[in-house]
Amino acid sequence: MLKRSFAGAAVGLFIAGAAFADDKTIKVGVLTDMSGPYADAGGVGSAVAAQMAIEDSGMLAKGWKIDLISADHQNKADVGSNLAREWIDQGKADVILDVLTSSVALAVNQIVKEKNKVVLISGAASSDLTGKACSPNTIHWTYDTFSQANSTGKAITKAGGDSWFFVTADYAFGKALERDTTAVVVANGGKVLGNAMAPLNSADFSSQLLQAQSSKAKVIGLANAGADTANAIKQAAEFGLTQGGQNLAALLMFLTDVNALGLNAAQGLEFTESYYWDLNDQTRDFGNRFSKRMKNGAKPTMVQAGVYSSLIHYLKAIEALGSPADGAAVVSTMKSMPTEDEAFGKGYIRQDGRKIHPVYLLKVKTPAESKYPWDYATVVATVPGEEAFRPLAQSECPLVTK
Repeated sequence: MLKRSFAGAAVGLFIAGAAFADDKTIKVGVLTDMSGPYADAGGVGSAVAAQMAIEDSGMLAKGWKIDLISADHQNKADVGSNLAREWIDQGKADVILDVLTSSVALAVNQIVKEKNKVVLISGAASSDLTGKACSPNTIHWTYDTFSQANSTGKAITKAGGDSWFFVTADYAFGKALERDTTAVVVANGGKVLGNAMAPLNSADFSSQLLQAQSSKAKVIGLANAGADTANAIKQAAEFGLTQGGQNLAALLMFLTDVNALGLNAAQGLEFTESYYWDLNDQTRDFGNRFSKRMKNGAKPTMVQAGVYSSLIHYLKAIEALGSPADGAAVVSTMKSMPTEDEAFGKGYIRQDGRKIHPVYLLKVKTPAESKYPWDYATVVATVPGEEAFRPLAQSECPLVTK
């Protein structure tokens, strides 16, 4: 487990910790994938983003002490649950951030509710987190399976990709992404010809891709993410799937996946992001400041940007309340305040805990089109948040008053 404490240049603030009242201390925990298929999308970068939020918030200069810890949940619900309980029970976390992997997030979601703390989910995707599993202590910040399906899936289907076969990650996230994309495909006049499940962190997609090839579907929907998506795309090219007239749909692809694939392999792919570093002056400023702190110079993914954005807003709410003690009260305050930061711009949080902001349909550039490092995509369309995310009227969340 990694542990850090940040007080800007005033390191001495922590030495004299007894001078601070208990309610002027905030404990922040980043729970993420540090070593698995999603480590590039979250991982150390999520901890860096949290550090940046702490520094940018101005809270340290106002006398607050903020401790930051981070840990690898190994994409296992039991490991993530145990870490969350330990952090909360031992007073190490008032708020838990990121929580890549839906199975982990769904488990942590319940623990945080029981303990009346806060979880701000940036990495996990399942739209159930603001549906039947919603909680007064949880905000789903960056994206979800509905927004991904409703953007990428709808655009591809309307463009003529009206028959689909899914290669799906065999756990909560993949199943939710296939479910939500299927609904969008069918609603737009398409049909689903079948699916093939693949275990998380799989190195071999040959069986699943051969089934997809045999289906003759126009679109092979990759309902996976991270290294799994990159491996599936590479192997699809080896099998010549796209040369046979079938197209790949990367239903959840991160900027770091494009970097791992390279533009030669990824060019032409369309994918949906809630943050892209090269959108405007504000996103570029955040992206450039972030990359200077990363050993590999990487620009932030939408997950890492979401960690920054969510923590900035959380700290604004804490300043307004004066204490992080009552998690449900903190979330309620966050919902009552409009959101604004340089990574995501302006937005708001709904009753169900869904953070609303625009999402962007991107297309990967050719090598010739890319002019500078991490210049990987062009914006095909901007989808307003009210259109991108599941309508509140369709929500299964018991917190929603209809």
